[in-house]
Amino acid sequence: QLMESGGGSVQPGGSLTLTCALSGYTGNSNCMAWFRQSPGKAREGVATMAYYHGGERTFYSEDVHGRFIISQGNAEHTVHLQMPNLKPNDTAIYYCAADPTYTTGSCRFSRDFPYWGRGTQVTVSS
Repeated sequence: QLMESGGGSVQPGGSLTLTCALSGYTGNSNCMAWFRQSPGKAREGVATMAYYHGGERTFYSEDVHGRFIISQGNAEHTVHLQMPNLKPNDTAIYYCAADPTYTTGSCRFSRDFPYWGRGTQVTVSS
């Protein structure tokens, strides 16, 4: 089961941190990702985190690169998405996805993720 938390409403320039937790899995590698979907728009990738024995690798969309940070949490198979300096066009439902069969190689938005969360709303408005 995959669950997101941490969404909410903030003013432009505010910050939120989203958390995604995959339960029921005991492996030591994973490819986890954040996507978002705004009303009337297609779902788009935000960030990915691949972790495996001996390392981790991240990837960001151009929209958030240098602004958002994806990181592993202290709990097993948990990732955080730190979102500082939020803008109105960051408003969307944010979804977490995971592929715990990942062992090595590419962890990108095009991956066929078998697990998806229900989403958490992020609203940025003055």
